[in-house]
Amino acid sequence: MFEHRQHEMERLMKEDEDFLRIFNRHQELDKRVTAAETGTAPMEDLALTQLKKEKLWAKDQLARMMDSQSA
Repeated sequence: MFEHRQHEMERLMKEDEDFLRIFNRHQELDKRVTAAETGTAPMEDLALTQLKKEKLWAKDQLARMMDSQSA
């Protein structure tokens, strides 16, 4: 995620507690979505859809935070 902005992301993780919290939540959701999709942690389709929406929300928040820092 955001490979082309790695340095900026690392800086924000050190300096911004909210950014770090959202980043960690995104990572947690990513693991849960992957586990559900590979079948290691089966879940209902509706629950998986909700996880994906929350993961996308977190990614969007991170992108907005990075954009506002670089502006």
